[in-house]
Amino acid sequence: MTEIDTSVPHSARIWNYWLGGKDNYPVDEEAGDAYTAVFPGIVTIARSSRAFLGRSIRYLVQEAGVRQFLDVGTGLPTVDNTHEVAQRIAPEARIVYVDNDPLVLTHARALLTSTPEGVTAYEDLSLYEPERILEQAGKTLDLSRPTALILSGILGHVADYDLARDLVTRLLAGLPSGSFLCVNDGSRGTDPDYEQAQDAYNETGAVPYFLRPVEQITAFFDGLDLVEPGVVSVPLWRPDAGSTPEPIGQHGGVGRKP
Repeated sequence: MTEIDTSVPHSARIWNYWLGGKDNYPVDEEAGDAYTAVFPGIVTIARSSRAFLGRSIRYLVQEAGVRQFLDVGTGLPTVDNTHEVAQRIAPEARIVYVDNDPLVLTHARALLTSTPEGVTAYEDLSLYEPERILEQAGKTLDLSRPTALILSGILGHVADYDLARDLVTRLLAGLPSGSFLCVNDGSRGTDPDYEQAQDAYNETGAVPYFLRPVEQITAFFDGLDLVEPGVVSVPLWRPDAGSTPEPIGQHGGVGRKP
């Protein structure tokens, strides 16, 4: 197993810090604080992304009837992980998490539990091997039945946009009609301060994350039927009743495979 390097900031640990988690080190807190000094809104983005994940999963379970989830690029477990949201509504739901980060792997095995009626599995694989992901996921999920593919904050780590599109296409190719794609990622063209902070972070030597124009995020759903309201700033996607959401530089949506 790869040794965990605590001397270099790590994006999953920084994200965990912004979400209020404890699975991070001083170097991550320093990097996170340096980022928020330039762009305090990143904490709102992190938490809004997590809230969007919860709302989209609730939609998929309650309204679309989905009972299987393939969550690629899991990140560190925090609160309201995919299996917790899904199994709270449908205890029989089955979830496969995929990540290949040693720290995520360590915590996932310890924290990602399941209801007795459902199943939660973890595969130590990379986004860059979609066919292998589908092969391994098929040991837990019945991939002849509709499955929701969750790609939350992961596609921005793929520097080459055409490759990112290709990876999404190849993963969806292994899922049947009636399956769903759920994506949310950082967007460019919405908040110059966010772009400045992210560009500076990418130059530190940490694993970079690339903000993309909304049109490129929307194009991940080409060939799918977008669920209303389409690809929007994540707080605006089916907000909870009584909330007053404001747009931010994070866009996402849900699409159904015909």
